[in-house]
Amino acid sequence: MVIDENILISAGAETRHYTPSETIFSEGDIPNYYYQIITGQVKLNNYNEEGKEFIQNILSDGESCGESILFINKPYPMNAEAITECSILRLHKSIFFNMLNQSPELYMEVNSFLSERLYYKFIMMQNLSSQNPSIRLKGLMDYLKSFQKDLSPYSFLIPLTRQQMASLTGLCVETAIRTIKHMERNKIVRIENRKILY
Repeated sequence: MVIDENILISAGAETRHYTPSETIFSEGDIPNYYYQIITGQVKLNNYNEEGKEFIQNILSDGESCGESILFINKPYPMNAEAITECSILRLHKSIFFNMLNQSPELYMEVNSFLSERLYYKFIMMQNLSSQNPSIRLKGLMDYLKSFQKDLSPYSFLIPLTRQQMASLTGLCVETAIRTIKHMERNKIVRIENRKILY
């Protein structure tokens, strides 16, 4: 969790509810709020000229979305869209910055979280530069699993659909499915009841 929900609520954050496919903010909007997910899943995405979706990240309970853009005077370069039913805390950015100014510990926590996001972007950029779909998918799985205590083989259930994995790695879904089957044959992943264990 980025910021304790009670701190946000006591500062005046309001709870907003979103249904699947509902937009939280759109590319080009001016950022005015800090958003933190209470429950649900949110995707950060863009669409290319042909309308193909590219998912930049999938966020869930306790994570914030679009917070890094609050620190610069630029519009959002992506959309935030609910994947599931979501409850999200929303706090005006002026109050958010007052909170950070008054609490060095909170400021450091937010910095740590932003650094983690930047690390993810670097890892994904490295993987996306590869033409090998196995390297792209394995890089995504390595990153997701890196937050777990148990790093033994097949101990981590990948929390994404094959379509989401394809969108996050810039692959078409058919290639992702074929590659995951190939990874299973090579004992990199195990598939049980259509779930991927890494």
